[in-house]
Amino acid sequence: MLAFHVAGLEHVHPEAGAPWRPRALYAATHPHSGVGELGPLLARVGKTVLSVPDDHVAATVDVTGWLEQKWDAILAHRSEAAQERPLPGILARMPAGQRQSFIATEYFIRLGAGNGASGLRELT
Repeated sequence: MLAFHVAGLEHVHPEAGAPWRPRALYAATHPHSGVGELGPLLARVGKTVLSVPDDHVAATVDVTGWLEQKWDAILAHRSEAAQERPLPGILARMPAGQRQSFIATEYFIRLGAGNGASGLRELT
């Protein structure tokens, strides 16, 4: 967040090049409607899903083409994937089809420059 806000200040990091103002900052989230069966799975281990109302989602990105890489990255958190409570562990115990369906879409809210659904499919 700090980097987003100071990117346009020329004296903060002059070695980084010319200052510039990013147009937007996005944070990953889950919409209420996208939680699906993950909610009950988390509830079984005493956790809840932190989600936002659907109309707060500013961008939805289909990452189906990168599922193998995404799953490999999740599994790289070995200690979490081996445990019952962390999300990687919960995902590791899901049937493959259910897990793929859940991780195939990523959702983002727009920070700083205002929220609201815009129907974006790319974060550019």
